[in-house]
Amino acid sequence: MKWNKFTIQTTTAAEDFLSAMLDELGIEGIEIENNVPLDESDRTKMFIDFMPELPPDDGTSRVSFYLEDGVDHSELLKKVMDGIEWQRQFVDVGEGSISSSDTEDIDWINNWKAYFHAFSIENILIKPTWEELCSEDADKILIEIDPGISFGTGKHETTQLCIRQLLKYCKGNARVLDVGCGSGILSIAALKLGAASVTGTDLDENCMISARENLRLNHLPEESGAFYMGNLIDDPALRQTIGIGCYDIVVANILADVIIPLAEVIPAQLKKGGVFITSGIIDFKENEVKAAIEAAGMRVLEINHQGEWVNITAVKE
Repeated sequence: MKWNKFTIQTTTAAEDFLSAMLDELGIEGIEIENNVPLDESDRTKMFIDFMPELPPDDGTSRVSFYLEDGVDHSELLKKVMDGIEWQRQFVDVGEGSISSSDTEDIDWINNWKAYFHAFSIENILIKPTWEELCSEDADKILIEIDPGISFGTGKHETTQLCIRQLLKYCKGNARVLDVGCGSGILSIAALKLGAASVTGTDLDENCMISARENLRLNHLPEESGAFYMGNLIDDPALRQTIGIGCYDIVVANILADVIIPLAEVIPAQLKKGGVFITSGIIDFKENEVKAAIEAAGMRVLEINHQGEWVNITAVKE
């Protein structure tokens, strides 16, 4: 299906006013583009390691919306223009003009599948559910993944770093906590390597669905994995719910700016001698994360690199 994209040239001051006006007219899927720089608070909340380079903020903004192609929208567009002019009484809407362009309705959720193919990490084969298993891979440990709308195909360097550490440290009957579980790929890897059970946490409720579904796709018992939505860093109740001092391994493939405050609460979840495996650390954050882990009372066992990404593995003594 084709869509017409309509863009209002306006100001950052008028963004909210125009968005509310479009919403009242029944127009959904509003998109806002501006050059307002992110501050440190935004960077932390959004877990951004690299701040985007934007042109200078000149106070302008583009508020876009989409209407189905081939349909007469002249009456609705007149209401939009009238609404823009009405808002001029209350706020500087700037130019207030509307431009249009055509756009295709692209299936973003499924189109990326063309780029995800089976691959191996040592003796583990990670295969998308839509590919057949090759006979030459029959003797490998198989993980089948359908990430859906959650992060985690295993292809990223940070995930591979974590899986290699699980191969090394995940012994039979281990109890594993997967912080930021995403699609559940690290939880599944741990179970395939002999873990007795896994517990996963994530901030995104979609990950709860994906992780449970991927557990089922890998023919793993439902009771072998428990998944909770929430933030261990600032939720003491969640930390109590998942269990204190009972994990042999905690694995966290997140980002440096999350791992740093997370490190403070991890020792309480680990058994004595338990291992903290973490990645998602960009190389220039390595020392900062290492310092946070050591400040939390854990001893760093090893540091590994793959590309520009870093794994730090530590133990609770």
